[in-house]
Amino acid sequence: MTETLRTEYAFVLPRGYVDGTGTVHREGVMRLATARDEITPQRDPRVRENEAYLTILLLSRVITKLGTLTQVHTGVIEGLFASDLAFLQDLYRRINQEGHTQASVSCPACGHGFAVDVAGEQRLGES
Repeated sequence: MTETLRTEYAFVLPRGYVDGTGTVHREGVMRLATARDEITPQRDPRVRENEAYLTILLLSRVITKLGTLTQVHTGVIEGLFASDLAFLQDLYRRINQEGHTQASVSCPACGHGFAVDVAGEQRLGES
């Protein structure tokens, strides 16, 4: 049996990116990062000036789709709400370090444990 490597992960932003026309873009796709994705931004003068800008550059390289936008560039990432940026940073870490988007949780009422997809690919109640 051949195992295939998953390289793209669909996600749904908590709030969504609002473009210049007021359209909200929430559904997107993030691909696995390559070594080049992580190395190239280190040479960018914006990262040398402000190390936190590395996140903006990394996400603009690995997010391949966001709603109906034709391109996801640094301006789009800069325009995200803070909660969406934090969501994407966590998703990036999960898929590139842990290899999945699952999180183990427990029901607060009964204590039953189960896994949820933090990328938001499935809506509550769906299986």
